[in-house]
Amino acid sequence: MQKSSPSGSFQTSSRSGNSSIRLVVADDHPVVRFGVKNMLMTDPGFEVVAEAEDGEDAITQTLEHEPDVLLLDLQMPKLPGLEAMRAIMSKSPRVKIILLTSTISTQQVIEALQIGARGIVLKDSVAGDLSEAIRAVASGDYWIGGERVVNLLQALHGLMMQASAAPEKKTFGLTPRELEVVQCIVEGCSNKDIAKQFTISEETVKRHLSNTFDKTGVSTRLELALFAISHKLVEPV
Repeated sequence: MQKSSPSGSFQTSSRSGNSSIRLVVADDHPVVRFGVKNMLMTDPGFEVVAEAEDGEDAITQTLEHEPDVLLLDLQMPKLPGLEAMRAIMSKSPRVKIILLTSTISTQQVIEALQIGARGIVLKDSVAGDLSEAIRAVASGDYWIGGERVVNLLQALHGLMMQASAAPEKKTFGLTPRELEVVQCIVEGCSNKDIAKQFTISEETVKRHLSNTFDKTGVSTRLELALFAISHKLVEPV
């Protein structure tokens, strides 16, 4: 039997005594949640017990359902993925967390692992990697760089060497989604165009722009476009 939750998530009745891996899927894009959930539900070894659409909801659903694995989007409304993970780890450290992201810096990978993440899966690799990553993490290992990792200290050392050898391009604290919005601004897109492209509301677009203005110190779309081009924040158009 299933029952609905306030965020549109669902729950199967208790743990049913089976050995399937219980999961919560947390992503602000309904299409991503739907796709990930449907992919996982084709495998009898997985059971999606709830969904979450923002960082705060991810905390609520995870603490309520206590899944084996939480699939958590790095960039979430209300509360970013890393902050949501800190809150979850402090209250339910048993839950193993895999971050889902379109892009992530080496420094963010290191920070995520230090907070308690067990894996990082890029969204364009979900179809090929996610099932194996979940099983690796559920069994006690890690999933980093598209492969199972048993020795975390060795992996962290390698990441830190990589970070020190190749400094990350300066992004002024902009998130991957904010950088995508900046790219759209440079291409001349309206807020409505951006909202449609990323399946988000125009209010969310405005919030991204406001955050971007604050971080870059500009006050108009034109200034933002010029700033982005001069600092090589976007691809040439």
